[in-house]
Amino acid sequence: MSNPTPLVDRDRLTRQRTRASRRGGDFFLHAEARFEIDDRLELVNRSFQRVAIVTGFPDIWREWYPDATVVPDDEILNLEERAYDLVIHAMALHCANDPVGQMIQCNRALVPDGLFLAVFFGDNTLTELRACLAEAEIALTGGLSPRVLPMGELSTVGALLQRASFALPVADKSSRQVTYASLDRLVSDLRDMGETAAMSHRGTPATRTLMAQTAALYSTHFGENDRLRATFDLICLTGWAPDASQPKPLMPGSATTRLADALKTREIVIPETE
Repeated sequence: MSNPTPLVDRDRLTRQRTRASRRGGDFFLHAEARFEIDDRLELVNRSFQRVAIVTGFPDIWREWYPDATVVPDDEILNLEERAYDLVIHAMALHCANDPVGQMIQCNRALVPDGLFLAVFFGDNTLTELRACLAEAEIALTGGLSPRVLPMGELSTVGALLQRASFALPVADKSSRQVTYASLDRLVSDLRDMGETAAMSHRGTPATRTLMAQTAALYSTHFGENDRLRATFDLICLTGWAPDASQPKPLMPGSATTRLADALKTREIVIPETE
């Protein structure tokens, strides 16, 4: 039995990232991800001394965190086992062919009770572009080709933390609304961030007619004051490497105080029905 074709063409992705770095693109969404990371670290009452960052753009993140060990998001991460008290997966998990495998490797790189923190694009990212591309292509050809990388939903990717054996898992997301003067400007921004489609199955190339139709639909459905709206979801995952010192859930039936007493309310007993 042959192995299935991976969703993401890693060679193509690497070329796109290299081109984006050479062009000196605007990585403002990486800056937003950094804000999310720093905001969460401020809530943790702990000082981290051994930090590792996994990312597709090592130069950017190395500049922001000069004391950290920064490694690329290869299939096999170049991380030493049980060497770090904080591992950050920065803006790369959405294009991983094996996100659980990436998390497991990060878990193994953490010391007991070390923190894992990941920020990456979520399911509503570019929802406007997806809708307009689909509507235009169906109208022109009667079919669809994969053109935008699918992103994971919050509930789905949050469950991956438990699959990767992290303790105390938390998943949340925030959205950014960005406006552009044109569809061409949006696509140029995605290219400058290395975020254009790098899927293994890309279907037929996008024609000028398709893009013109998409631009017209975009302006009609999502245009305002001569600007086009684009949504970017940032999902944040946090989890801890298991340790005996961490709080554990109580066994069912072990409570010593009634919920009604704690809430200072009257308990209503519902009679059983046969």
